[in-house]
Amino acid sequence: MPWTALVNRNDTPPISRGGWLDALRFIVASLIILHHFQAAGPVPLAEAINPIFERAGFLLTNFFLIDSGYVLMRIYGRSMIEGRLAPGDFFLKRSLRVWPAHLLISLLLIVFVVGAGWFGFAPRNPEWFRWDQLPAQVTLTQAFGVYGGLGWNAPSWSISALIGCYLAFPFILRGLSRPAPLTILMGMIAIYLLANALTHALLGYPVYQMPMKFGFWRALPLFVLGMGLAVLSERLWINPWLARITGLSAGVALLLLQLSDKHALASLVLICLIILAAGALPVLRPSRLIEKLAVVSFVMFITNEPVRIIWFGVVNVLIERLDLAVPVQWGLWGLGLMAAFGFAFAFHVLIDQPMQVGIKRWLSRRSDRSSGVKIGNAAVLKP
Repeated sequence: MPWTALVNRNDTPPISRGGWLDALRFIVASLIILHHFQAAGPVPLAEAINPIFERAGFLLTNFFLIDSGYVLMRIYGRSMIEGRLAPGDFFLKRSLRVWPAHLLISLLLIVFVVGAGWFGFAPRNPEWFRWDQLPAQVTLTQAFGVYGGLGWNAPSWSISALIGCYLAFPFILRGLSRPAPLTILMGMIAIYLLANALTHALLGYPVYQMPMKFGFWRALPLFVLGMGLAVLSERLWINPWLARITGLSAGVALLLLQLSDKHALASLVLICLIILAAGALPVLRPSRLIEKLAVVSFVMFITNEPVRIIWFGVVNVLIERLDLAVPVQWGLWGLGLMAAFGFAFAFHVLIDQPMQVGIKRWLSRRSDRSSGVKIGNAAVLKP
């Protein structure tokens, strides 16, 4: 019945792997790779086809940040509220998911740039490989106003901003744990509009166009928005048929909207509807493939820009020295796109996954040790 499509009750399906939320993460990661590669062909796709290939970058980043807040809230929110997960343990867990892989990828890019220079191949744009920009980027502090972070693996600013969001997570959680769904919805809208108004008034541009060095302040309202959507989805049951219609309609509308212009605020509303709808759909038949693709999507975020730099660093030399025809150049562009996906999967299987397994074991042993209570010379576990 239409009046039962939205009900204020706590039986929203639990967040599960292998469903639409996982599929969205992989789709967004794939589109971000395409966005970063679009300008590296013989003719930028934004000029050859449609400007959507260029302006989609901010849209996909917004999606990534909102979705991160949503997923982390659904996974960790209740356990932190109930005291089963300490804020420090949450930050440690999330940081160790990000930093090790980022450091390895940064090292790979540094080795390539230094090695190419050793053999006499200088970068076409040396200003993007200045050494004074690197410290902030390697330490993932470039989104907090710290000098540096331009060039190299510049898109890692969003990961840097998320580090700050992880720190803020427990404090935001307290503010979202009690209000009614309508209050949360109105509060989320107010927070984002206030952030947008402040950046317009103080800096002269909207919050979604803040420079990378202020990336944390760009990311935080979107991350809070995602957390609020998660709380809303847990307290407001949405009929699956309504969720399917809403998600599909919002996806089509978002695409059509972007074909004409950026439409930032309207696009933001549609992104929220897509995520809310995806989270409301029960995962009746989890897909192992979609689950694996979603896990790899994080690696795709941090590896695609270094792969692009390395691939086209070599390809541009070949084009110049061999005078390659345009069709061959497009072929090499397509192979580069495939290389970005292939490298991400290889890095995940060979390096990131084994490394994370080791980290999880260490975290588990650390948790076991910290949960022991000394009683005389004996140690027992807390309940």
